[in-house]
This record gives sequence, C-alpha cells and structure tokens, in this order.
Amino acid sequence: MVEAAYLPRSTPEAQGVSSTGIGAFLDAAERQISYVHGFMVLRHGHVVAEGWWDPFGPDSPHQLFSLSKSFSSTAIGLLVAERRLTVEDPVLDLFREDAPSDPSANLRAMRVKHLLAMSTGHADNSVQRTDANWVQAFLNYPVEFEPGTHFAYNSGASYMLSAIVQKLTGGRMIEYLRPRLFEPLGIENPTWETSPQGIDAGGWGLSIRTPDIARFGQLYLQRGVWHDQRLIPETWVEQASSFHTDNRTMTNPDWAQGYGYQFWRSRHNAFRGDGAFGQFCVIMPDQDAVVAINSGTPDLQGVLNLVWEHLLPAMSPDQPAADGAGSDALKDRLAALRLPLPEGAATSPVAGEVSGRTYRIEGTADGIESVSFRFDGDGSVITIRDASGEQELRCGHGSRLHSRASLEVERSSPVAGAGAWKDERTYVAQLYWYETPFARTLTCRFDGDRIEVDQESLISSPFSPKAPAALRGTAS
Repeated sequence: MVEAAYLPRSTPEAQGVSSTGIGAFLDAAERQISYVHGFMVLRHGHVVAEGWWDPFGPDSPHQLFSLSKSFSSTAIGLLVAERRLTVEDPVLDLFREDAPSDPSANLRAMRVKHLLAMSTGHADNSVQRTDANWVQAFLNYPVEFEPGTHFAYNSGASYMLSAIVQKLTGGRMIEYLRPRLFEPLGIENPTWETSPQGIDAGGWGLSIRTPDIARFGQLYLQRGVWHDQRLIPETWVEQASSFHTDNRTMTNPDWAQGYGYQFWRSRHNAFRGDGAFGQFCVIMPDQDAVVAINSGTPDLQGVLNLVWEHLLPAMSPDQPAADGAGSDALKDRLAALRLPLPEGAATSPVAGEVSGRTYRIEGTADGIESVSFRFDGDGSVITIRDASGEQELRCGHGSRLHSRASLEVERSSPVAGAGAWKDERTYVAQLYWYETPFARTLTCRFDGDRIEVDQESLISSPFSPKAPAALRGTAS
C-alpha cells in the first residue's frame, strides 16, 4: 500500500463509536436493502469499520455514477485556485465556437457557478448520451428560467464542467486531477467514461474503489488538507459544501436540504456526493466522520436512512467504554460478509442430459442466438452466443467463479457467478458484475429438447432501462 493511501485503523470504541451500532447497521442493511456492496466508516481520521459483501471487495473499482460530479467540482476548484477560471465567467465565452448563432438572454447570463449549483435555468437534463456533440447539445437546449433561480438536476451541467477543464488545460480532466488529487490520495488506476469528443463525462462515469471514496471524503472533512499537504483550497471546500440552490420541491428528505457545488446538503448538517444505485460519500463535520458506501439498489434514501438511524447515534461525543468482545465479534462478522447464494442442489439427474447441448433461441430476444451448458462437479459454464461472439459465464456451487461478459453491462467486465438446481429440471444462475451495481439471475427450465430461460435484472440501468427478454429455444 502506498503511503498516501494509508488510513490508520482503530477499534470503534477507541474512536467513540459503538460496535453494537455498527452491527445494527449491518443487520438493517441485510434485511432492508438489496444490496449494499461495501462500506467504510471513518471517525477522527481512523477507519473503525469496513466490510464488503462477497463478491465485492476493497480492491475492485466500482462505478460511481453521479458521485463522479463531486470530483468534477474539485477540478473546477483547483482551476479557480490556479487563477485560470472564476465561477463568474460566462459559459458562452468559453465555447463561442459551439454556441448557437442567436443565444438567448438566459444562455448569455449563465455563469460557471450555475453549472456547479445545478441552477443553469434548464427545466431538466440537457444532454443525452446519444447526442453527437454534447457541448453543442447543451448550448442549444432551451434555457427556460433565469440562471440562478431554478433547481434542475442536470448531468449536462456537470459535463460542461469537464469540458471547461479540457478546454483550459488541453487534456482530459482525469489527467488534470491525477497529480493534483488522485496520486496524493493514493487513488490508483481511476477510469472515466468519455463523450464522443473524448471529454470525460463529468456527471458520471468515474470508477474507483470504496477506500478511494473514503479518502476523498476525509480530504473534504479535513478542509482540503491531506498528510499536512494542502490539496484543495479551504475556501473551495467551504463553497462546494455550502447551500447554493433551493431544492425543497424534491420529495426525499435528504434530497431537499439544498444543493452546493456538485455536492448535496444532507440532514444532520452533513453533505455528500452520491450516485445512482447507492454510491455515497457522506461527510459529517459535526461527528468528525465519513461514511463511504457502494451499493446496487434503487432505494437511495433507504440507504441514507440506515446511516442516520444506526451509524449516527453510534457516534458518541465521548469515548464509550471499551467493548473488546463486541469489537472482536464485529471484526469477525465484517470479514465474513457475502451476498446470498442461490439455494438448491449441486447437481440433478437432468444435468447429465443437458450438459454439452446447444439450444437455438427463437426470435431476437436481446440479440441472443444460442445458449449452451456444461455441468461438472465444480458448477457450470453457460455459453451465450450473439452477434458479437460467445460469452462464457462460470458459476460455482456454494461459491462464486469468475469470468468476463457484457450480458448485463455495456462492455465486457468481470462477473462472479454461482448456481444451484432449484428442482430436478430448474437451474438458477446468479451473476454479479462486481465493478458495477448490476446483477442478473437466469432461471433455466429444461423440458426434453426445449428450454426456457427467464432473465431478471436486480436493477435497471438508467441508460438501458429495458428489462431483459425471456429466452425460448430448442436443442440443435
């Protein structure tokens, strides 16, 4: 571990945190949320609890979705510190070549601060991934309100922040941040999705590890200082985390506390970066604490509710009495976390009959042409063929096996699979793309030469919301 990445470890009680309270958080997460993937709790600069539900782990990157926005804000803050930009600069002045021929008064009034504070004047999101040129799409989208007067959560505004960084530095934002933020924090091998123009998406697309999120949060908690080195101006930490835009019309309580500069204000005087499906960096100044969470759930408010209901009251202003037994029990529990495995038998009389057979799929369901199976004592290999070729999905029994596939995601990515025979003719395969929030369950029913495969996604991608189709086929 590089020195920059090190955070000291401590028992919870030594930093004024109750092990019982953390255990209650785990109980509630496993009971109420499908699923939290990993979390870290920091208090007084020490890691007091950390755990990942297998197949997720501390060394695997995880898609951040809109938590990426807080890193884009940081890049703008650094440009401001370098006097290459001010938040009062007109957006149009930076992109004259992409501007409409007759820009509206509201577009002319738009400033960098409005991009940061989600108050551009747009009524909704201004950029779609299908747009040919995202900067032009943003500048040509109707600006219905006077900038600064209306809140609209708008990833197009975040993309424009990234485009500004690239415009002023001549390189991608991820490269600008590498020596200024990522390397000092020990964030290794970050990746960021780009637009067709090769500009980092800004509002989404960053992938890093849970410990990286925790260190980023600790940096903001420490008001921009890391290992006695100032990385971010204190004034920017203050501006980014302060209330700039009123969003009280939003329904969930933690999304109605005001918006900063690509950070949300939260209940209990906290602030946070967050992303779809439960990616969180929660900074709690009053408790001198940070909570980093990765998840795969549509219930974002539910995850935050567990933080406030269990972790917040577990943090005492005074040091609790030592609880060695409770701390040891918590440590053992954290080390043994795993998501549920499919229940059922390791094999079936039908396994030998169907092993090695290829089933031609009827119609054009998800573009899948055929599916074949191979069963052995260690589990199964499911081979799916589509227009791009073959993908092999390996599934263990009672444990997970690893392969790569793009069945649930946009590009080939690591996947962990497990399977079991639910009954003599039904095999259930559970697949987790563990660098993403996404998962899929295949329920395969064999009937002579026929097969039916029901596909269920745990959550739907905001970019591909269509549910996967059921497969029907015949052995060739």
